[in-house]
Amino acid sequence: MKSKHALDDLKSSHVTPADGNVFADLGFSPKQAKALLQDADTRIAKAQKLKEEAAAIAQWMQSEKLTQMAASEILEVSRPRVSDLINFKLTLFSLDMLVSMLFRTGKSVDLVVRSRPMECQLLLIQVCRSG
Repeated sequence: MKSKHALDDLKSSHVTPADGNVFADLGFSPKQAKALLQDADTRIAKAQKLKEEAAAIAQWMQSEKLTQMAASEILEVSRPRVSDLINFKLTLFSLDMLVSMLFRTGKSVDLVVRSRPMECQLLLIQVCRSG
Protein backbone atom coordinates (compact mmCIF):
# COMPACT_ATOMS: atom_id res chain seq x y z
CA MET A 1 0.00 0.00 0.00
CA LYS A 2 1.23 3.49 -0.80
CA SER A 3 2.26 5.73 2.03
CA LYS A 4 0.26 8.85 2.88
CA HIS A 5 3.21 10.94 1.69
CA ALA A 6 3.20 9.23 -1.74
CA LEU A 7 -0.55 9.88 -2.12
CA ASP A 8 -0.04 13.55 -1.26
CA ASP A 9 2.48 13.78 -4.12
CA LEU A 10 -0.23 12.64 -6.55
CA LYS A 11 -2.65 15.41 -5.61
CA SER A 12 -2.76 18.43 -7.88
CA SER A 13 -2.07 21.72 -6.19
CA HIS A 14 -3.53 23.76 -9.05
CA VAL A 15 -6.04 23.02 -11.81
CA THR A 16 -6.49 25.33 -14.79
CA PRO A 17 -9.91 25.04 -16.42
CA ALA A 18 -9.75 24.17 -20.12
CA ASP A 19 -11.27 26.50 -22.70
CA GLY A 20 -11.30 24.11 -25.68
CA ASN A 21 -7.89 25.03 -27.07
CA VAL A 22 -5.02 23.16 -25.46
CA PHE A 23 -2.53 25.59 -26.98
CA ALA A 24 -4.21 28.55 -25.27
CA ASP A 25 -4.22 26.51 -22.06
CA LEU A 26 -0.46 26.02 -22.47
CA GLY A 27 0.06 29.78 -22.59
CA PHE A 28 0.39 30.55 -26.30
CA SER A 29 -0.97 33.91 -27.46
CA PRO A 30 -4.56 33.77 -28.78
CA LYS A 31 -3.32 34.20 -32.38
CA GLN A 32 -0.67 31.49 -32.03
CA ALA A 33 -3.07 29.17 -30.20
CA LYS A 34 -5.68 29.52 -32.95
CA ALA A 35 -3.11 28.82 -35.69
CA LEU A 36 -1.68 25.83 -33.82
CA LEU A 37 -5.15 24.39 -33.21
CA GLN A 38 -6.06 24.78 -36.90
CA ASP A 39 -2.83 23.04 -37.91
CA ALA A 40 -3.47 20.21 -35.44
CA ASP A 41 -7.05 19.78 -36.66
CA THR A 42 -5.85 19.65 -40.28
CA ARG A 43 -3.19 17.06 -39.46
CA ILE A 44 -5.70 14.92 -37.56
CA ALA A 45 -8.19 15.09 -40.45
CA LYS A 46 -5.47 14.09 -42.92
CA ALA A 47 -4.35 11.18 -40.74
CA GLN A 48 -7.94 9.96 -40.43
CA LYS A 49 -8.38 10.17 -44.21
CA LEU A 50 -5.16 8.25 -44.83
CA LYS A 51 -6.33 5.53 -42.46
CA GLU A 52 -9.72 5.31 -44.20
CA GLU A 53 -8.04 4.98 -47.60
CA ALA A 54 -5.63 2.32 -46.34
CA ALA A 55 -8.56 0.42 -44.81
CA ALA A 56 -10.42 0.60 -48.14
CA ILE A 57 -7.44 -0.95 -49.93
CA ALA A 58 -7.06 -3.65 -47.25
CA GLN A 59 -10.78 -4.42 -47.54
CA TRP A 60 -10.44 -4.65 -51.32
CA MET A 61 -7.58 -7.14 -50.90
CA GLN A 62 -9.66 -9.21 -48.51
CA SER A 63 -12.80 -9.19 -50.68
CA GLU A 64 -10.77 -10.15 -53.77
CA LYS A 65 -8.81 -12.75 -51.73
CA LEU A 66 -5.53 -11.27 -52.92
CA THR A 67 -2.14 -12.05 -51.51
CA GLN A 68 0.21 -9.16 -50.84
CA MET A 69 2.20 -10.17 -53.92
CA ALA A 70 -0.87 -10.21 -56.19
CA ALA A 71 -2.06 -6.88 -54.78
CA SER A 72 1.40 -5.35 -55.29
CA GLU A 73 1.25 -6.18 -59.00
CA ILE A 74 -2.18 -4.57 -59.40
CA LEU A 75 -1.26 -1.55 -57.27
CA GLU A 76 2.11 -1.20 -59.04
CA VAL A 77 4.09 -1.11 -55.80
CA SER A 78 6.44 -3.54 -54.09
CA ARG A 79 5.13 -6.26 -51.78
CA PRO A 80 6.76 -4.59 -48.75
CA ARG A 81 4.82 -1.40 -49.59
CA VAL A 82 1.58 -3.42 -49.49
CA SER A 83 2.65 -4.84 -46.13
CA ASP A 84 3.29 -1.32 -44.83
CA LEU A 85 -0.14 -0.29 -46.07
CA ILE A 86 -2.13 -3.09 -44.47
CA ASN A 87 -0.19 -2.61 -41.25
CA PHE A 88 -1.20 1.09 -41.29
CA LYS A 89 2.35 2.47 -41.44
CA LEU A 90 0.77 5.53 -42.98
CA THR A 91 3.61 7.97 -42.42
CA LEU A 92 5.28 6.16 -45.33
CA PHE A 93 2.50 7.16 -47.77
CA SER A 94 1.38 10.41 -49.30
CA LEU A 95 -2.24 11.17 -49.98
CA ASP A 96 -1.43 11.11 -53.70
CA MET A 97 0.04 7.63 -53.47
CA LEU A 98 -3.02 6.24 -51.68
CA VAL A 99 -5.40 7.89 -54.15
CA SER A 100 -3.42 6.37 -57.04
CA MET A 101 -3.58 2.96 -55.40
CA LEU A 102 -7.32 3.29 -54.80
CA PHE A 103 -7.82 4.16 -58.46
CA ARG A 104 -5.93 0.99 -59.43
CA THR A 105 -8.35 -1.08 -57.31
CA GLY A 106 -11.16 0.02 -59.64
CA LYS A 107 -12.64 2.58 -57.30
CA SER A 108 -13.49 6.07 -58.43
CA VAL A 109 -12.02 8.82 -56.32
CA ASP A 110 -13.65 12.23 -55.96
CA LEU A 111 -11.79 15.17 -54.46
CA VAL A 112 -14.14 17.69 -52.89
CA VAL A 113 -12.91 21.12 -51.85
CA ARG A 114 -15.34 23.43 -50.09
CA SER A 115 -15.03 26.93 -48.69
CA ARG A 116 -15.31 26.87 -44.93
CA PRO A 117 -14.51 29.26 -42.15
CA MET A 118 -10.76 29.30 -41.40
CA GLU A 119 -11.26 27.49 -38.12
CA CYS A 120 -12.97 24.55 -39.86
CA GLN A 121 -10.80 23.79 -42.89
CA LEU A 122 -10.97 20.12 -43.82
CA LEU A 123 -10.20 18.08 -46.91
CA LEU A 124 -12.83 15.58 -48.02
CA ILE A 125 -12.02 12.77 -50.42
CA GLN A 126 -14.82 10.38 -51.25
CA VAL A 127 -14.08 6.88 -52.53
CA CYS A 128 -16.83 5.13 -54.48
CA ARG A 129 -17.09 1.70 -56.04
CA SER A 130 -17.17 1.82 -59.80
CA GLY A 131 -19.87 0.12 -61.82
